Amino acid sequence: MSKLGNLGARLHRGEISYDFVGKRKIWYGVSILITITAILGLAVRGLNMSIDFQGGAVFTTPTGMSTSVAQAETYAHDASGREAVVQKLGNGSLRIQVAGIDTGKADQIKTKLADDLKINPEKLAADLVGPSWGQEIANKAWEGLAIFMVLVVIYLAIAFEWRMAVAALVALIHDITITTGIYALVGFQVSPGTVIGLLTILGYSLYDTVVVFDSLKEQTKDITKQTRFTYSDIANQSINGTLVRSVNTTVVALLPVAGLLFIGGGFLGAGDLNDISLSLFVGLAAGAYSSIFIATPLVADLKEREPAMKALRKRVLAKRAQAAAEEDLAADRAAGADDDSEDTPAVVGPRNQPASRTRGRGRSSGKRR
Repeated sequence: MSKLGNLGARLHRGEISYDFVGKRKIWYGVSILITITAILGLAVRGLNMSIDFQGGAVFTTPTGMSTSVAQAETYAHDASGREAVVQKLGNGSLRIQVAGIDTGKADQIKTKLADDLKINPEKLAADLVGPSWGQEIANKAWEGLAIFMVLVVIYLAIAFEWRMAVAALVALIHDITITTGIYALVGFQVSPGTVIGLLTILGYSLYDTVVVFDSLKEQTKDITKQTRFTYSDIANQSINGTLVRSVNTTVVALLPVAGLLFIGGGFLGAGDLNDISLSLFVGLAAGAYSSIFIATPLVADLKEREPAMKALRKRVLAKRAQAAAEEDLAADRAAGADDDSEDTPAVVGPRNQPASRTRGRGRSSGKRR
């Protein structure tokens, strides 16, 4: 944990960084591929809507049933001629859902099911569900989603700027498309709980995005007054500075949701938990991904199109080129000086004596005369 804390501190101070913005074309390609897969899943397989949206009947057996879920599905299919959804409840009873049937058909299915399950028809509870309630929930959900997106765009445009609002909206659509596409591919039922979970993730999806945008806004107040960084450079710094925080908050949020999905829905067989937990799990993961790899790089792309940012980028690149040329020139001079010192031969031979020592030699002194 201390190493992770040190890593976060170094990322925040800018001592180390990963070039998220510089490699944005890779992330765009990955997101487009995932989105196309999700759309194909929706187009080919479609969403498995629950009886709350289609209407149908729900049959509940007495407690302590020894019949397996697979066998009950076979009985329900033979009795109704339709695919049935069977869930084993905690008290040992079975909940059998058959969509798209009316009252007369429900009575026939109930009789046939009771006979196959070897129970008294009076002990097999049957409830009819009309599609109007689920359809009303779906309509209200779409209305809520549209209002939410409009309010988000207005708020971000006022608090930050319109480019950030556009990027956040693209990230939201990206997250919703992936979540619904995975529902189609996995085949989980779409129930009112799914709709609630889908609406819930929208706030989580924006959380990390707004944190990065706030840091980016703070660091780019006087960006045109300097020539060290381009807008993309500062955007990349903002992502790296909040990276560990985003990862930590996402992991903490995913852990309880994973417990609901894999333990509650998987091991314990509480199928209703799958409806909401899968949308939460996928939405949280997609939201963390889009805030780092989609929203902020897209803001940098849009911002770099401005004339002021283009001029800043030109000045920054020119200054970097000049600095690189000066460094190369200094390195060449240093290398040349080293080469000259190595090529100059050492002088070997007799030393010349100073003039003062040789002066007067070869003359006879006056005393000898």
